[in-house]
Amino acid sequence: MSALTIGAIVCLILLVTLAIGIPVAFALGLTAILSIVIFLTPEEFAFFADFVFASLNDFALLAIPLFVLMGAIFGHSKASQDLLEVAHVWVGRLPGGLAMSSVMACSVFAALTGSSPATSAAIGRIAIPEMTKRGYPNGLATGAIVAGGTLGILIPPSVTLILYGIATETSIGRLFLGGVVPGIMVTLLFCLWILVVVFSNRRSARVQQQTGSTGEGSGASQYVDEEERYSWKHRFGLLIKVIPFVVLIACVLGVLYLGIATPSEAAGVGALLALILVALLYRSVNVRNLMDIALETTRTSTMILMIVAFSAVLGQILSFLNVPQELAQLVADLQVNRWVVFVIMNLLFLFLGFFIPPVAIILVTMPVLFPIITELGFDPIWFGVVMTLNMEMGLITPPVGLNLYVVQGIAPDIPLRDILAGSLPYVGVLALGILILALFPGLVTWLPNQTLGG
Repeated sequence: MSALTIGAIVCLILLVTLAIGIPVAFALGLTAILSIVIFLTPEEFAFFADFVFASLNDFALLAIPLFVLMGAIFGHSKASQDLLEVAHVWVGRLPGGLAMSSVMACSVFAALTGSSPATSAAIGRIAIPEMTKRGYPNGLATGAIVAGGTLGILIPPSVTLILYGIATETSIGRLFLGGVVPGIMVTLLFCLWILVVVFSNRRSARVQQQTGSTGEGSGASQYVDEEERYSWKHRFGLLIKVIPFVVLIACVLGVLYLGIATPSEAAGVGALLALILVALLYRSVNVRNLMDIALETTRTSTMILMIVAFSAVLGQILSFLNVPQELAQLVADLQVNRWVVFVIMNLLFLFLGFFIPPVAIILVTMPVLFPIITELGFDPIWFGVVMTLNMEMGLITPPVGLNLYVVQGIAPDIPLRDILAGSLPYVGVLALGILILALFPGLVTWLPNQTLGG
């Protein structure tokens, strides 16, 4: 039996275990055990525990629970409310301003938490009721939050980029810097799409008025806060509320940029500063909050690290079975343009994103695909950021579509079909973002290449 046939069987086993509802981490572990039973000798079982331990015995992994802790601290504060208020004061008078404010608030909150579901929940809990009260259609209101929340895995510090860096032995600090400009770009693309939707709805409303019919959101000024005017003094005064958060992000990225600290050390300092900021600004730190923060951090970190452990074991088994090597050789023998391979890989990631969370996709596929990526001459940092944009699609697309269900949970009165209708177009926006990065890779690589030592 060829190595590629074995690899296909292993993938089928994994998909079946996921399809019957086994949690991702345990599905990976069960697939690894079955692969040993079917394709290796019983003696290999002795190495299973060693592989699990070795995959977690990495100081770089300490950054994950520490960044999760930093995000949980901000998630249990009123930071999201302040961020939304500041964004709304600055862009609220634009057509669809509150929806754009929500996306911008998501982008900053994503940098504080690194978690897409947390970002969607924190901003959406405040923004969605406000948008529906002002006459925004359900799809526009919820779509902005679902899409904005996906920025949590792109804008640094990002757990997804940390795991990509560990899996591929790529500099995590450089990956973080590589995600900054694309994060801003995607935020602006989301805002542009909101403008497109608003003007499209207005045109439909005018047609309905001319024909004598009415529909949802047919008011001429439904998306603009005409009655709210803010002075420049008031706008700049509110910026004081977000300056501490910007300083914290700058500190975390700055120590990585200058090579002063490792990602784990930077995460530790970031978590401590986050706790101090929340305690001083919101005075919301008490024993109950600290317990909630600790429990949330433990649950999230344990889930991620279990996926890390079992996916690493599965990757090691596939390597023993010579699957990555044969696949790389097959691609080399095809002698096709490398961009054809790039498109095929992105279609694979998109398909996997329908069923598997980003963490598992990265850890399962990179041991197999990364040698091909480097062989074809793609920049590892650029590819990591592009792959992360693809992973954002998986947070929007059903049946998994985690952000869809988070938003449905905080807005249970809005039907899921409306949430889907408003969210799915952002998949196309993210695809446009990938195309832009493919045409202009310097958007990713320029900032990392400015680091000391290049």
